[in-house]
Amino acid sequence: MGSQDEHTDGTGRRALLGAAMFGAGGAVLGLSGTARAATGGSAGHGGGLKSLPVPTIIGHRGASGYRPEHTFGSYQLALDLGADIVEAGDLVPTRDGHLVCRHEPEIGGTTDVADHKEFADRRKTKVLDGVSVTGWFTEDFTLAELKTLRAIERIPANRPHNTLYNGRWEIPTFEEVLRWQDEQTRKRGKQVWIYPETKHPTYFRGLGLGLEERVAKLLHKHRKAGRNSPVILQSFEPTSIQRLNKLVDNPLVVLLSAANTRPWDFVATGDPRTVADLITPKGLREIAGYAQGIGPTLDLVITKKADGSLDQETTLVADAHKVGLILHPYTMRNENPFLPAEYRRGTDADAYGDVFGAFRRYFATGIDGVFTDNADTGVLARQDFVNG
Repeated sequence: MGSQDEHTDGTGRRALLGAAMFGAGGAVLGLSGTARAATGGSAGHGGGLKSLPVPTIIGHRGASGYRPEHTFGSYQLALDLGADIVEAGDLVPTRDGHLVCRHEPEIGGTTDVADHKEFADRRKTKVLDGVSVTGWFTEDFTLAELKTLRAIERIPANRPHNTLYNGRWEIPTFEEVLRWQDEQTRKRGKQVWIYPETKHPTYFRGLGLGLEERVAKLLHKHRKAGRNSPVILQSFEPTSIQRLNKLVDNPLVVLLSAANTRPWDFVATGDPRTVADLITPKGLREIAGYAQGIGPTLDLVITKKADGSLDQETTLVADAHKVGLILHPYTMRNENPFLPAEYRRGTDADAYGDVFGAFRRYFATGIDGVFTDNADTGVLARQDFVNG
């Protein structure tokens, strides 16, 4: 990890970009949630992040509530259902250096690799960010080999209906996603946005498969590396975002897990800070020096009680907005197990709860957008919120 001084060259540009993102500036942030949503929604196209409706509905791994995640079937449906942005691409590398879209490098739970006898000997146990993981890993396959696999539903107990689509779609590459984005933009007559993530960048850099340079190369090749480009980049490792800040001008977002956790790049370099340190006013000011936003877990926006029900709203939204950062928390899902306890209905693991009530509560905090597995639900919830 480089020293803080190394990153100051991008700070001025980033601060300007952060200010430009909000269009009318701080005045927009001072409005009520409803007024902010209306203001964001009326902005014109082509103006970078400020052209997106607020709160922004982000299709988490596509429309993963309805189709196996990170497939063109899932991405396509997210657009059809009204997502403003599609999270097309949790990016992991192949052995021959291509970037593909999988939630994790271990693909036993998201592809039919276990049914391929020719790959039985590729099953391994590895230590991934300090955790022992057994399965099949993208870095042990060439792109040609991965293309022989097909995607399956990751959580069939919660989404039995999605298993209908097992085996239908292959694993997309990031370059295919960039081409798909252009094609969909032309077909739909409006700019399609994507929100890729660098997955386990420290782990892959250690294997000689650095992600950031590969991402940057493709973005430059496809002329999508500018400050108004419709590609937002995200990572749980702040140093990955700092690295990207030097390579591209895209909007950048630091993802934040539970308050008591440490980003793996911090663990690897002996940085003692936790997420709790990153969400202090000081920590947020530092993030604002190289990024435009944060993607916190929803529990950092409203804490939960021991029984899983919502407890206290934190100062994170206000603190982040003070330094010009937007907030895109994750993840809203319709099924009971993923909702705060008071919004669950019945006991079935795959039954829907009062997700509209949960959306309303989170939107009221002033968040700028949210990741959801069910884009149509999110769009309706925003409509209720803006008109309510």
